[in-house]
Amino acid sequence: MSLWNRMFKPLAGAIALTLALSLTACGGKDAASGAGGAGGKEAKQMTIGYLNVMDDSQALLAYDAGLYEKNGLKVEMKEFASGTDLIKAIVNGQLDAGVLGFTNALSWAAKGADLKVVGGAQMGYHSIIVPKNSSIKKVEDLKGKRLASQKQGSTADVVLNGVTLANAGLTNKDLNMVYVEPAAAIQALAAGTVDAAFVFEPFDHIARAASGAKSIYEIGKVWPFPCMVVITSGDVLKKDRDGINRMLDAQKAAIDMLQKDPDKAAQYLTKRFIGGDGTVDTPNGKVQGANIIKEAIQAQTFNYDITPDQIKRMQEIADIMVKQGAMEKPIKVEDILDLTWQNQQKKS
Repeated sequence: MSLWNRMFKPLAGAIALTLALSLTACGGKDAASGAGGAGGKEAKQMTIGYLNVMDDSQALLAYDAGLYEKNGLKVEMKEFASGTDLIKAIVNGQLDAGVLGFTNALSWAAKGADLKVVGGAQMGYHSIIVPKNSSIKKVEDLKGKRLASQKQGSTADVVLNGVTLANAGLTNKDLNMVYVEPAAAIQALAAGTVDAAFVFEPFDHIARAASGAKSIYEIGKVWPFPCMVVITSGDVLKKDRDGINRMLDAQKAAIDMLQKDPDKAAQYLTKRFIGGDGTVDTPNGKVQGANIIKEAIQAQTFNYDITPDQIKRMQEIADIMVKQGAMEKPIKVEDILDLTWQNQQKKS
């Protein structure tokens, strides 16, 4: 049996099943039932957008573990294929809030959209993985190689070009870039059609388990930055700050679980990322998907607050986006931050 069939055919099927289930739910009702919570207050309806990636774990876990209900919300979750589509839905009033890359808020705010970042979510985790026997040992070795990464203009693309490659004295023109989704990237890596892949979790740990891929670089270790944040519109915040606060309370509880009880969190999240029977085929036999998801959770930093140092780093990325031509005009990050809820948490 070929390497592809033995390792990644089952994984591809699992990914296809997960995507099929996600697409069935996308745009339809996925609401948590029940009312009450939050001290007996009447349950509020809220629609939250998400991407089916581990970076959005706090939003997904808050739903799957019933934490929104406990905070007096009846939530409808809507899945989107990209941060661009999700931010458009917030701008157009189709969503109350979403968890996504803050670069989306920056680019739309630069166009005049009234958007607010109201909380933190996840520090950027993007790693470069290569086959186990690869001669690529460091970023500089990527020159002339085929690198799979997310689409141009994405948060991953911004930091790859503006930080990772720049610090190695390279540009994307020094590489042969292949722009694909992470699931396709790790499949291409196993098949040998690319030499390396720049991916986030859980795809890093899935590739390690399934094909023995190894990581040669992780941006969070050398250049920590806040990647995912909680975004709403200025209009929603004015009309229903209480609802937004309840959502943030629920997501903070989810982050507490991710940090303190990754085993429990993995039990909820595994079905989001590992299809089929919940296992992944590896050269050494089947591995429980929950173990891989737990490791992926522990590899990351989830945080509900946004610190002054993180704001400075966000401004650095905003300036990089202007330099790259990814943003129409310079923008001051503080102008789109509303950290009222966060500040209240510190006082309580």
